[in-house]
Amino acid sequence: MGRASLPQRRRRAREIALQLIYELDLRPDITADEAIEMFAWGQELPDVAEYAKFLVTASSRRALEIDSLMREHIVGWRTERMVAVDRASIKLAVCEGIIERKVPVAVAISEAVELTKIFGTIESSGFVNGVLGKIARSFGGDTPERDAR
Repeated sequence: MGRASLPQRRRRAREIALQLIYELDLRPDITADEAIEMFAWGQELPDVAEYAKFLVTASSRRALEIDSLMREHIVGWRTERMVAVDRASIKLAVCEGIIERKVPVAVAISEAVELTKIFGTIESSGFVNGVLGKIARSFGGDTPERDAR
């Protein structure tokens, strides 16, 4: 990856985080730390690995809050019946943009939509965009309080 720009490095970190959040979703018997430890980090730049690890541990630590937001805003569809990649992408964006406020919400949504275009189904990007838009609008530009870390 060499001299990749910050947006490219952040995109790569999100791709890795998406994979690990997906794995945690499908394998509830492992922890975020175990998933991170099992990942092949060899070729990744240190800042890519660091940001990916942050996103995975933060989304795991705030899982109940993120799951609650998803259930509240996905009407007529149980989250466990969603495509796993869509669910992981929504968790990632909610964590990064709304809960942890690492990037503007619009950036988190845009990145999640792009990731689902790569890893999801044909309908994934529209579904993820709609759900994340509803969640973001529910805060009216504000983000939830940073309690219960």
